[in-house]
Amino acid sequence: MTWEDLDARLDEVPGTVSAYVGRPGAGPTWTRRADATHYAASTMKAAVLAALHRAAEAGALALDAPVPVVNAFDSALPGAPRFACARDYDNDDVVWDRVGGSASLRWLAHRMIVRSSNLATNLVLGHVGLPAVAEVWALAGARHSVTGRGIEDFAARDAGITNLVTAADLAALLGLLATGATHPGPLASPAGCADMLDVLVAQEHREDLAAGLPAGTRIAHKNGWVRGVRHGAGVVFPDDAPPYTVVVCTTTDLAHGGPSGEADDDACRLIADISARVWAARHDL
Repeated sequence: MTWEDLDARLDEVPGTVSAYVGRPGAGPTWTRRADATHYAASTMKAAVLAALHRAAEAGALALDAPVPVVNAFDSALPGAPRFACARDYDNDDVVWDRVGGSASLRWLAHRMIVRSSNLATNLVLGHVGLPAVAEVWALAGARHSVTGRGIEDFAARDAGITNLVTAADLAALLGLLATGATHPGPLASPAGCADMLDVLVAQEHREDLAAGLPAGTRIAHKNGWVRGVRHGAGVVFPDDAPPYTVVVCTTTDLAHGGPSGEADDDACRLIADISARVWAARHDL
């Protein structure tokens, strides 16, 4: 396979397919429309995770302190009423079972990533705030990604307030976490970055990037999906080659938007195939 061959194949895919492949801390090996913006879906949760750890390291909150688990959130649209999440639109009943009780921010952040819980995301976001997430994107050097609202904030969505990502920006964010786990960086301490990577490695939705890798391969990743959108962003840690970042963002009719792991989701299969091709080239990135 050559990168030109892969580009030619992706030219035939309906919609927009963006990609970024390279070593963390180095320039890209291959990109494709890497600065094209896509609706973020749940990939924005990686930036929320980083904002939480930054706030904890600054002493603004305690990761292990219990916080109330509620389902009522302030809208990003000034003057709009508070909004709530829908349980049937979420991927994690475990968090919903805590409503009316309490949980630690660390636990909520874990569920936000490994099961992509929307309720946990809004709870964490309510404690760190949107400006803190914007600071994470800025520190990562993101040029186009924006986290403007929480999940299911429909009043803000209808007013044009949205969440956007690019393949290049997601690669920059995850690359900083990977390099920051061994060398001090702008996002968090090495211990904090290592903790975040461990959460991303525990990701349970493994139908896209991870599906293209040999079983047991370590990958720290976050994906996201709604109808018409499927993204996978991760750092792969091969046993026989240096780590590499691989991000694929798709806005396409191939993304069916149903539960993660649907056997007939062509966008999942497309991302898995790209991941497998990058894995095959891992020694030459």
